Amino acid sequence: MVAIVIAVTMVLWMGAQWLGGRFGLEARYVFLFDLAAMAAFFWALVVTWRIWQRQKRQ
Repeated sequence: MVAIVIAVTMVLWMGAQWLGGRFGLEARYVFLFDLAAMAAFFWALVVTWRIWQRQKRQ
């Protein structure tokens, strides 16, 4: 699940950056895509850390 979230987030983020440049979106809209990507990557980091901690206890 984490790997899928990371891969899909990266593809969507790169697509958003490309569309932003292509259609001349304002920086604030492109920044929203950046924040959404950072939130997804942070979620993936937290879940990965929790998996690692759970495995360390066993």
